[in-house]
Amino acid sequence: MKKVYFRPAAVKELEALEDRDRDLVEDAIERFAQTGQGDVKKLKGREKDLRLRAGDWRIRFVYEHPDAIRVLHIRNRREAYR
Repeated sequence: MKKVYFRPAAVKELEALEDRDRDLVEDAIERFAQTGQGDVKKLKGREKDLRLRAGDWRIRFVYEHPDAIRVLHIRNRREAYR
């Protein structure tokens, strides 16, 4: 299982979500941390950034090292790539 760290901005973004959306995002992060499964893609133009898709939400993260990820942002798909 990977450890998950959050940037302060990502914590604020997570706390601002409605309960249903927050549960969806937290479940996707936990599933990825435990199993490595999820809709993950490497982002173009950003060497280390990856995104995990959870419904309409995009979770941008990087690997801190092989056993840890750092969540950078949690944004709606309309805003995630701007």
